[in-house]
Amino acid sequence: MVVKDKDFKLIADSVRLLSMDAIQKANSGHPGLPLGCADLVAVLWGKFLQYNPDDPAWLNRDRFILSAGHGSMLLYAILHLSGYKISLNDLKNFRQLGSLTPGHPENQETPGVETTTGPLGQGFANGVGMALAHKMLAEKFKTAGRKLFSHYTYALVSDGDIMEGISEEAASLAGHLGLGKMIYLYDSNNISIEGSTDLTFSEKVDQRFKSYGWQVQKIDGHNYEAISKAIKAAQQETQKPSLIIAKTKIAKGSPTKEGTADSHGAPLGSEEIKVAKKRLGYPENKDFYVPKEVFSFFKKRKKENIKKYDLWHQEFKKQIKGSLKKEWDYFWQKPNINSLRKKMPVYDKKASIATRSASGQVLEVLFKELPNFLGGSADLGPSNKSFVKGYSETGYKKLGRNIHFGIREHAMGAIQNGIAYYGGFTSFSATFFVFMDYMRPAIRIAALSGLPTIYSLTHDSFFVGEDGPTHQPVEHLAAARAIPNLNVIRPADAEETNEAWLAALKRLTGPTLILGSRQNLPVIERKSQISSKLLHKGAYILKDFTTKPDLVILASGSEVSLALQVGEKLLEKKISVRVVSFPCWELFDQQGDKYKKDVLLATKPKVVIEAGLKMGWAKYAGPEALYITIENFGSSGPAKDLARKFGFTVDKIVPKIEKHVSQQK
Repeated sequence: MVVKDKDFKLIADSVRLLSMDAIQKANSGHPGLPLGCADLVAVLWGKFLQYNPDDPAWLNRDRFILSAGHGSMLLYAILHLSGYKISLNDLKNFRQLGSLTPGHPENQETPGVETTTGPLGQGFANGVGMALAHKMLAEKFKTAGRKLFSHYTYALVSDGDIMEGISEEAASLAGHLGLGKMIYLYDSNNISIEGSTDLTFSEKVDQRFKSYGWQVQKIDGHNYEAISKAIKAAQQETQKPSLIIAKTKIAKGSPTKEGTADSHGAPLGSEEIKVAKKRLGYPENKDFYVPKEVFSFFKKRKKENIKKYDLWHQEFKKQIKGSLKKEWDYFWQKPNINSLRKKMPVYDKKASIATRSASGQVLEVLFKELPNFLGGSADLGPSNKSFVKGYSETGYKKLGRNIHFGIREHAMGAIQNGIAYYGGFTSFSATFFVFMDYMRPAIRIAALSGLPTIYSLTHDSFFVGEDGPTHQPVEHLAAARAIPNLNVIRPADAEETNEAWLAALKRLTGPTLILGSRQNLPVIERKSQISSKLLHKGAYILKDFTTKPDLVILASGSEVSLALQVGEKLLEKKISVRVVSFPCWELFDQQGDKYKKDVLLATKPKVVIEAGLKMGWAKYAGPEALYITIENFGSSGPAKDLARKFGFTVDKIVPKIEKHVSQQK
């Protein structure tokens, strides 16, 4: 199919017309980017992009990420024009409640939207994860025939994306790993919300990316021939990621706002739009106008792409068969949790093991049993036990299932999201719990997008010890639990750690955070009817010291074994205790009312023992409960000394509980 400049102009004009009108009708949005980048997407979608709007999940489709998510109307307009199930009415309902065209792209809401973007830099790093997953999947299922996975990962990034630190981290790793077939179009318009980027931004971006190991080209972002040549050159570079620096004018075509910050985040205004339409040669008073030739063009484009789609599926059937088909199916099915449980580590009941070490043993099983399982750490593998010996690993121009992310927590979380968006692989990432602060934006997006990512975060309390308060998470449990759709699991011992990983693997509708202790913890002796499998209920009765408890102790993680010791001491004082292991609030919330009431014993006094803030515990323990928590930053010193200082010892806790019980009578 021969595409001419007049075709590109019609597409670009249509994107501009639809974007101006939709944003004006909503009286909200960002017109500058859609108008400025219309020429870029016209060439990309009109000539290069491989897709099938009838099957947005086609595995060999080219991925397009709008990292600059504030320019969402650009994406919605081109999806509408190219035949995706986004109607003109959807465009007219831009940014309205319940529409398929929300203010920033959301992958679960809109067909054709690959990733949830908006926080700048997240989409940039998502693309690195997609390119990594693509390269590994292509290598895994490579046969003697033609390559099955021949697609590209494209992204449109802005000055803001380039400024964000997460993009620097992701770009550095992408270049180091040699991720080819990854093409980023940089909308370099030198404008941000506050004005010219000269206010804050003066480095040579081309030199920076060349130093990262990227192919870099500079072009006029409004010249169709230049755009086309640059994309072709980028496609031919298979050993490096590519950055095409496209010099553009924000709000191109707007008579008075082109090239100004005024066009970034507010509608152009009805009079401005009328003049813009007149200059483009279209009816001034006709809203949401699209020339018929554009739809005719994309019908031809669709036929061309569907031929590729059909040929690919024919080739897939020829190559992926027999044992390879079984392995392929394994990559796309739910893991068999019951089968995996039989392979999990078995622990001596007299043993003492840190739950971070138990996690390491679980990872050895998962790498062996799940060929699509991969992940790694932000340079903390030896500490959080996340490196699995005997399996491939990443390195310079090299990929493997053990991913060395480097000291890049920001990018690690978003790259992991990209792997999850791509599909096929089950991934985890690991660091110290205190550094969740660096990952939080990506974790939040994973929860919002319903991605089944897993985070193994260790050194989970002030019991980190000598490294001091900078490395001792205090508020982090409360902060993690505050994120909707994130399951936070703090296992009490090695056996609960096994089940925590199984619960994470079982969950397909959102992310799971598994916390591991630095210090050794006893493997808890459980009665035969009390199984660690009860972790899947979020909380369970671990031990009743008599048939009629006087109070209930709720504890998680390393404090569960402490609670059992406290219970033993209280029994000597004629106070009978129920100890509830409470590893996951979110799983407990999913249980029925009867189960919750049976576990919590509503009429009995409550005690909470947890090495973190008490924030949120009142939901389960009530405001009148006794809270053995920490409400300030920790201190530097040996863990045993810190336990005494902060009151996490049997001799400090028992008198407080005695007093609490007496006050309840």
